[in-house]
Amino acid sequence: MADFRIDDLARAAGTTVRHVRGFQERGLLPPPRMKGRVGFYDDTHLARIHLITRLKDRGYTLASIGEMLSAWERGHNLADLLGLERVIHDPWSDEEPARMTLAQVVRRFYPQVPEEALEGRTPADFPRLRRAEQLEFIRWTGEGYEVPSPRLLEVGAGLVEAGIELDAVLEIAGRLRGDVDAIARQFVRLTVEHAGLDARLADRDIREVGEVIQRLRPIGMQAVQGLLARALHAEIQAEFIRQIETIGPTPPAPDAAAAAGANGKAAPDLPV
Repeated sequence: MADFRIDDLARAAGTTVRHVRGFQERGLLPPPRMKGRVGFYDDTHLARIHLITRLKDRGYTLASIGEMLSAWERGHNLADLLGLERVIHDPWSDEEPARMTLAQVVRRFYPQVPEEALEGRTPADFPRLRRAEQLEFIRWTGEGYEVPSPRLLEVGAGLVEAGIELDAVLEIAGRLRGDVDAIARQFVRLTVEHAGLDARLADRDIREVGEVIQRLRPIGMQAVQGLLARALHAEIQAEFIRQIETIGPTPPAPDAAAAAGANGKAAPDLPV
C-alpha cells in the first residue's frame, strides 16, 4: 500500500492540499498515520477523495456526503461502499459519447439547408435543436455539441431522411422518453419489492445489493428488448394489413355491374 505525504496525495487525487485539509476538517477524510511530526496517507485516503469528488460532481453537498459516509460506514468498509457506488453510477451502455460541430448537427436534421448557408450561424438560429437538448439527445458546450448517444441521434436523423418532419420526430421522441421512463420505474419498483432490496439495504448488506444490481442490468435490457421486438412485430403486421386493405381493388358501381351482367360484357366508358 502506497504512502503519500499530503502534497503527494493531493496531486494523485487531482485536487489541492487546501481541499484535502478541508475534507479532513469536515470529518470526510480519516486522519493520516503519523510518523513523528509527518502525516502519511494511503490508498484508502486516495479512494475516499475520489468518492467525495464523484459525489460532489453529482450534486451532493459536503454535508450530505458526510452524513452518507457516516451512516453507511458504521457497518461496512470503504471498499464495499466504493463498489456499490460504482455499480450504481456506471453507465448501462458501452456507447461512447461523440462531439459534433453545429454544422454537423444541422446537416443531420436540416438536410435541405445548403452548407454555405451555415456560415456564421448559431444554435439560436435553429430553435428546434433546443427541444433536442431538452430531450438530452445533444448538449451545447459553447463550442460545439456533445452527443451522449450517437445511436439515438442517428435514429432521429434517419427518421428525418425518411420524410418525417423534425417537429414530429421530436414529438415522437418526447412521448417515447416518457413511456420508457415509466417502464424503467415499473421494472425497478417490482425488482425492489420482490428481490427484497429494501430489506437488504436495511440490513446493510451492501455487497449483495451491488451483486443484485449487476445481475439486473442484462436482465432488464433483455426483457425490454424482447417485449419491444414482439410488440413492434405485431404492430407492423397489423399496420401492413390495414394499408393493404386501403389500396385493394375498388368494387364496380352498381349500375355498371348490372349492365355487365345483362349484356355479358362490361359497359363502355362514356365521354366526359
